[in-house]
Amino acid sequence: QVQLVESGGGSVQAGGSLRLSCAASRDISTYYYMGWFRQAPGKEREEVAHLFTQDGNTYYADSVKGRFTISQNNAKNTLFLQMNSLKPEDTAMYYCAADRWDYGMTSIRDWGQGIQVTVSS
Repeated sequence: QVQLVESGGGSVQAGGSLRLSCAASRDISTYYYMGWFRQAPGKEREEVAHLFTQDGNTYYADSVKGRFTISQNNAKNTLFLQMNSLKPEDTAMYYCAADRWDYGMTSIRDWGQGIQVTVSS
């Protein structure tokens, strides 16, 4: 059973920082895509950032560009999301997601259980 476990969430005041971690139970080099999503109450889940593990190319949603940084540590099989200059509108449940190929060359997306980030004004 593949697991992605998020940590590092919590409550912070506007302008503060948090670093989310996503620890994988497998070698993350077996994932070709890893990303962070978030879902606020009453809203759809949205992609915040992602990276392609082989070449390190990254993507950020416009709402977080310049404030969030996604990175990976292959030795620790962990994905990170450094979140700076947090705003109340960043309040959401944050999810880690990772895509891999199964033996039939079908893309499989693994999800973490989610972790809450709350930013107060």
